[in-house]
Amino acid sequence: MTGAELLAAAVRRLGAAGIEGAPRDARRLLAHALGVAPERVSLILPDPVGPAARAAFEAAVARRIAREPVSQITGGRDFYGRRFRVTRDTLDPRPETEALIAAALERRFGTVLDLGTGTGCILLTLLAERPEAEGLGADLSPAALDVARGNAAALGLEARARFLRSDWFASIEGRFDLIVSNPPYIAADEMAGLAPEVRDWEPHLALTPGGDGLDAYRAIADGAAAHLVPGGTVILEIGATQGPSVAELFEAAGFARVVILPDLDGRDRIVVAET
Repeated sequence: MTGAELLAAAVRRLGAAGIEGAPRDARRLLAHALGVAPERVSLILPDPVGPAARAAFEAAVARRIAREPVSQITGGRDFYGRRFRVTRDTLDPRPETEALIAAALERRFGTVLDLGTGTGCILLTLLAERPEAEGLGADLSPAALDVARGNAAALGLEARARFLRSDWFASIEGRFDLIVSNPPYIAADEMAGLAPEVRDWEPHLALTPGGDGLDAYRAIADGAAAHLVPGGTVILEIGATQGPSVAELFEAAGFARVVILPDLDGRDRIVVAET
């Protein structure tokens, strides 16, 4: 079979399984099976596909029908123009989080603390964009920290990025110019309504703290001032309805200026708190 025939059949199968964006996902999976960049798939669609690549593609399609995220099947996800390894132990980097990067890059910083670092995509992106900066990524999951260290090495940033197992600030020493985090913020009663790709395949530790979804923000608001230099800043990703509640936590903790910023879709996405 040619690549075009395989792709058409996969789009039909994925669509019948209720997968949104079936043509996009099928193309990405075919590129992965063939070992080519997704933008090059069109060039090789007329060519026959060998048995090994065909078997790999069909296995990948079956995994996607089981609602496994494409990033976990292919092992990586692009974020802010760089490739990050993704596993079932890490949250999938999302385009919405690039709003946090944009907000951080508007500020001067030489040291960064990334709480709940996961793949390390936030910390490592900031360090890549600011060659003079260095930082620390903290996470409670040893498996996630292994992924983050691997991503740092792949990006040539291991000399400026350290990683540490910590329950929020519990093992953190020192002060930083900037504290960033995309913490778990989904309320317990919202978990059942998540897409299967998220609910069944991504680590619950990175998705929800239980309860009302605000516990991580409470912990960060309580401990941030003790780990910021004078004039330091906290920048956090939030759920679309959480802006006022999170802002109130930081105002109560004594932060002088707290603002809520939208993402590209106009939804509340980022809280910036300045000492």
